[in-house]
Amino acid sequence: MVDNNEAASKLTNGQNKIQQPSNNNANLTVQLKAQAHLLGLRFVERLADPNPPQDLKRGDFDRIVGSWGRQYLTIPIGGDQSEVIVATAEPLNISAVEELRLCYGKKISVIVTTPEEISRAINSIRTTLMSGRSSNLVEDKNKNTNDNDFNDQLKIDVTEAEDDDAPIIRYVNAIIFKASTERASDVHIECFEDMLKVRFRVDGVLYDVSSERKQFQAAIISRIKVMAGLNIAEKRLPQDGRIAIKIAGKDVDIRVSTVPTQFGERIVMRLLDKTTTVLDLEELGISGNKLKLVERLIQKPNGIILVTGPTGSGKTTTLYACLTKINTPDLNILTVEDPIEYQLPGIGQMQVNPKIDFTFANGLRAILRQDPDVVMVGEIRDAETAEVAIQASLTGHLVLSTLHTNDSAGAVTRLLDMGIEPFLVASSLLAVMAQRLVRKLCPACKESYQMSDEELIELGLDRNTPNRTAYRPGQKDCNICANTRYLGRLGIHELLVIDDSIRSLILQKVDSVSIKNTAIQKGFETLRDDGARKVLEGLTSVQEVLLTTHEELT
Repeated sequence: MVDNNEAASKLTNGQNKIQQPSNNNANLTVQLKAQAHLLGLRFVERLADPNPPQDLKRGDFDRIVGSWGRQYLTIPIGGDQSEVIVATAEPLNISAVEELRLCYGKKISVIVTTPEEISRAINSIRTTLMSGRSSNLVEDKNKNTNDNDFNDQLKIDVTEAEDDDAPIIRYVNAIIFKASTERASDVHIECFEDMLKVRFRVDGVLYDVSSERKQFQAAIISRIKVMAGLNIAEKRLPQDGRIAIKIAGKDVDIRVSTVPTQFGERIVMRLLDKTTTVLDLEELGISGNKLKLVERLIQKPNGIILVTGPTGSGKTTTLYACLTKINTPDLNILTVEDPIEYQLPGIGQMQVNPKIDFTFANGLRAILRQDPDVVMVGEIRDAETAEVAIQASLTGHLVLSTLHTNDSAGAVTRLLDMGIEPFLVASSLLAVMAQRLVRKLCPACKESYQMSDEELIELGLDRNTPNRTAYRPGQKDCNICANTRYLGRLGIHELLVIDDSIRSLILQKVDSVSIKNTAIQKGFETLRDDGARKVLEGLTSVQEVLLTTHEELT
């Protein structure tokens, strides 16, 4: 590291010798290293956790580690009372470093790094700032929290909120950003008699995040409703809206739902990261013979394949993985969804809109006039959609959809209860996959043990099995999972393939238990069987599987 004055002299002498970096990442890194070497500066590929001195006016510091830093790719990352350490991805920009020297009034030491590291450091600093400021909303400013204070639009990127934004805007931005960085799928804003509580759902489990005084309730709720395009004056009826924003450069779609409760409106925000890569079938937890069956089924030219399970069990993700697997230029694949959770290249996706009567059934009818080969329907909710889907499968189309039932056999009786004729169900249905999500044990802190006879029996395993080794949540402190003991989720599945014996039972309109028992006699694996396999593989715990598959305890 060198003093800023020395760097400035070398920068001036070297400006004519070095070309500006190209957009290619590999070339950019090489050129930045060359610039650093020529200027006598140190190049660092990976910055340590930044801890810049904040002895500036708060607004100045927010600007430097916000919009200014992103524009000039130059930020302070450390220092003490006598100097400030500055990282830059534009070492030829003398004026940016000079501006920091004037702001701090200290000696500046410069290091060179990549733009990606600058962006990561800015996000890290902003996360720390927002976390520290979110606990205290407006005590220091005594601002009025009427609805009129929240007419400003949300900034393009919630990590770039400035100090002169309204405190409530900064608070809501901080909540959304924190939820994204902590992998939360849902944010719950809950009103009680004397406080407002914020909770995150991470890996399917709700955690308390913060509690705020009742006086901030109206302001926070109004801000979220403005962002979602909802009517802030209507507090008596449920409302649904959507927020499309960027969080640290990532496009995130947030579904917002409000309901009136005794102590005020309750809000749930579901976060969908549109930049998330669609997982492969094997990464979802489908393996072995079951994976081969699924891959064969989705290659069929016609018929219906259903994925069932409760809300939030990953049904749509499984369908996306199936579509990605068969997505080739020779197939015309169309979907009708609510909402479009991930954008799939090469696939036509439509969003339902009940306000203009564009329902699943109407969308499916429109799709059938587009000469499709494969059709995905987000959910079969009523008899009309089910009938159109079945007719589509009988006229030479492969139809993929979801249904809300507890197990795979229950999907058959659900269709019959909708009023679909048994012969139509028997002739069109190819297979039904039921699934649940279980939490994966943290690989860093899980510990092995020998399962008891009771646990083996609960999992449906032979008590004489030689392999009793399983894993459970550990007890040591773990920074990887923040002591939650789990990290991410994976699916457990059961696949009911409709063969001649099952078709015969469907035509007889038998109950789901009889269908399931017949399938088990032919080697059908239940959700608990698949969960037991995941336990033996060390991926999840016995407790997770037993809690997730409790409906099988009959």
